[in-house]
Amino acid sequence: MNTHNIEAVKDYLLTLQDQICAALEQEEDDARFIEDPWQRAEGGGGRTRVLANGSVFEQAGVNFSHVSGFKLPPSATAKRPELADRQFQAMGVSLVIHPLNPYVPTSHANVRFLIAEKPGEADVWWFGGGFDLTPYYPFREDVLHWHRTAKAACEPFGEAVYPTYKKWCDDYFFLKHRNETRGVGGLFFDDLNEWGFDKAFAFMQSVGNHYIPAYLPIVQKRKNTPYGEREREFQLYRRGRYVEFNLVYDRGTLFGLQSGGRTESILMSMPPAAHWRYNWQPEADSPEAELYAHYLKPQDWLES
Repeated sequence: MNTHNIEAVKDYLLTLQDQICAALEQEEDDARFIEDPWQRAEGGGGRTRVLANGSVFEQAGVNFSHVSGFKLPPSATAKRPELADRQFQAMGVSLVIHPLNPYVPTSHANVRFLIAEKPGEADVWWFGGGFDLTPYYPFREDVLHWHRTAKAACEPFGEAVYPTYKKWCDDYFFLKHRNETRGVGGLFFDDLNEWGFDKAFAFMQSVGNHYIPAYLPIVQKRKNTPYGEREREFQLYRRGRYVEFNLVYDRGTLFGLQSGGRTESILMSMPPAAHWRYNWQPEADSPEAELYAHYLKPQDWLES
């Protein structure tokens, strides 16, 4: 593994952050991203960008980070204990978008690269990432568009890629204590190195490049849908599930906290407002009940 390849990954990620922020800002009247550069004492840093209180996005965070350290955190070595004593570099773009209108889904995307190094031994590296969609008042046509775009991102790399990483996404973004998916899924992959560097890097780029084509048409279609207090209250209640997943299960959150990352940037994925209600249940045959009955279950969206 050479420095040129690491720099190519970094250059791509910085450009991707720019492109995503620019695309999201186009949907806003006045709100813009603020940039907060930061440095990490052990090595590396990043640039966090947050757009808040927009007419479309209540909060949108798009973070780039490139950190290094002398020892991989437990979240990165749980399945690879032989790497525990290696130095590492980790870089990626991670974003979570929390729209204001309850009819616009929350969305998440992440693409990342990690390399573990030890003098006298071969470098160990891998790519990971994906994107997933969390609607509150879902529309089937939006879910189909999301998954068709996810499939298009995978098609150049083999017929088995989309179903494999779609299932991994369903399995990963699953709240075991609630027995429900976080949303309607998308793609998730990790530890990708068996294809070789060039192909794996190309796939990571394809996933990153397909996020805006997957998400923005849904935003544009739903951002002006009328809503009231009922829909807003349900959105805030369901956002609580997002918090539960990120704090209990999310590998990226654990990696960031365990590696001494910048807490404000790691937790930018949290919604600006969320509610919890004790033992709340949706009314039978209500729009809220439809989410539970038809959307929070793993399924083959493109065939069902």
